[in-house]
Amino acid sequence: MASNAAVPFWRAAGMTYITYSNICANLVRNCLKEPYKTEVLGREKVHFSLSSWKEGKPLKPVVRSDTAKE
Repeated sequence: MASNAAVPFWRAAGMTYITYSNICANLVRNCLKEPYKTEVLGREKVHFSLSSWKEGKPLKPVVRSDTAKE
């Protein structure tokens, strides 16, 4: 079934919306002047924990820190 509806340019370029929004966010962060740039780059880090489950109970979680870049 063909559609005549306009396709968003990020979809036409073969990207997901998350990838597109990450690219836009990186561009905005890089355009900022100091001291705002340093402050914002600190927010880019992502902290999460992973818990393995055994016999229906979670084991001790592993805390990790990662940078959200693609």
